[in-house]
Amino acid sequence: MPENYALILAGGSGTRFWPLSRNATPKQLLNLFDDQTLIEQTVNRLEGLVPVENIIVLTNVEQEPAVRKALPQLPAANIVAEPAKRDTAPAIALGIGIIAARDPEAVMMVLPADHLVQDATSFRSLLGAAAEVAALEEALVTVGIKPTWPCPSYGYIERGDGASIAGRKSDDPVFEVNCFREKPDTAQAEEFLRQGNFTWNAGMFIWSIPTVTKELGAHCPELAAFIQRLRDGGSLETALHKEFPELPKISIDYALMEKASRVLNLEATFDWDDIGSWLSVAGYLDTDASDNHTNCAVSQIDSSGNIVYSRQPSHIALLGVKDLIIVQTGDAILVADKNCADSIKKLVDLVPPGLH
Repeated sequence: MPENYALILAGGSGTRFWPLSRNATPKQLLNLFDDQTLIEQTVNRLEGLVPVENIIVLTNVEQEPAVRKALPQLPAANIVAEPAKRDTAPAIALGIGIIAARDPEAVMMVLPADHLVQDATSFRSLLGAAAEVAALEEALVTVGIKPTWPCPSYGYIERGDGASIAGRKSDDPVFEVNCFREKPDTAQAEEFLRQGNFTWNAGMFIWSIPTVTKELGAHCPELAAFIQRLRDGGSLETALHKEFPELPKISIDYALMEKASRVLNLEATFDWDDIGSWLSVAGYLDTDASDNHTNCAVSQIDSSGNIVYSRQPSHIALLGVKDLIIVQTGDAILVADKNCADSIKKLVDLVPPGLH
């Protein structure tokens, strides 16, 4: 079987988590739940599945120092800072080119750096099964998350018939993908759940280098040519600073996944949370009898449904307040209505630059 590689995308800004999240230390570099950051957890989950020397992390110039500090076990050359934001397709193309130059027959996993998965054993088992499928079939493989509610904020994958794949050792069900669905409205999402053959698109992709380069050649030749130059020994510095900023700004879903000749889907057997906002974090904090979610000492009267998070040794008192998000750091305090959680990123534009 081909050797496994992993590309971890770690360039997001995470502005919904302000004031804890900043430009240089976004969500993936926060230890929201224990002493490990989300990116550390992502790398550690791959132990036994992907050799550490085969893990590539893409970040940006501003976050690069913190990423290197968080991941000292990775070879220095495996942490690459993108000089410009070009969306996921160019970022993934860059990773494909780096891996193809090392091993043109490799199987490659693309993983976000900022998702929470607590069952690492099931994660490794399912990703291993997906890698096996990618090695045996000329297809792009996706990992889907079984929907638990009609979420309008996720893209969906519509599955078709089961796929029979000869030579497999794993028995995780594999399905043909009929199509990708963009973020639906709530009514559409409810219909997807009723039909039962939809999964959330978690942005986890697995493919062999020969298959993905062939598909990109057919559907996005500019990215394919960029990859070929890296594969043929082109300078990474030249690719980063002269070629990468000129690549089309497009997502991998639009550039490739929605056009590929064959896509397969495995449903996740592990827990998953993309931790999209402070509302998601609340589910992992201590909860009192009034449904206040906290990580610090709180006293309250007639206060319920609040999320209180402090990075300071504070005691926070609540009086007659409901459904607030209260976040305290050393230099800023956020007080927001829970119903406005998705708008925190807009608020960040209004605070002084030093607090970004």
